Amino acid sequence: MSATTGAFAVADLPLDEIPNGTSVLLTGDDTEALKTVFARLVAAPEDERSIVLATNAGGRAIQRTLDGELGGAGSRASILTAEGTDRSEDVTTIDDIGDLTQLGMQFSTLVANSQQSTARFRSGIFVCSTIAREVEDTRSLYRFLNSNFLTELRRGDGIGVCAIDRSADLGTDVDSMIAGMERSFNARLDIEKTGPRSATIEATGLGTTESFDVSL
Repeated sequence: MSATTGAFAVADLPLDEIPNGTSVLLTGDDTEALKTVFARLVAAPEDERSIVLATNAGGRAIQRTLDGELGGAGSRASILTAEGTDRSEDVTTIDDIGDLTQLGMQFSTLVANSQQSTARFRSGIFVCSTIAREVEDTRSLYRFLNSNFLTELRRGDGIGVCAIDRSADLGTDVDSMIAGMERSFNARLDIEKTGPRSATIEATGLGTTESFDVSL
């Protein structure tokens, strides 16, 4: 974190600090690579909190993933999950991921609660493609993102990352959906896995447009 700019540092990615309020659309067709990069962006250091909407993993699993990228980050995370039965102070289970009204209210509540302990937060959805598969009209997904997920970034001191698994069967054209979503986001990262533990990322909107290689 930069005390002078209010920007958010990212561990193990060759990116400059991300300005407060930035929304990032993260895409890729390898789930594990997508999860690793997502965790590196969202894992919170000691003076921040993570708020994660997890659609295909339990709360404990997400906390372990964050810990794997930044020690202790899992204990600084509030998880809203559609998987498993884990319930605790930091893990809340969603009853119906297709009910975007309730989903938005629950997510906004987690953000508000996290700001009771620290103003700075990193929010994330992993993965948004699951929500797209559950709703009948992708326009309702766009409304959810704009009225809840992205609105919280404008209200508070945070960044947001929305992950899309391009390999998921969505019952719709994924490129068209991403193009529709992209208009609402400040930046985009596209991941292409190039080896068992390596990937190339193309970054746009984060102060530069370039490709870089990362270890996973």
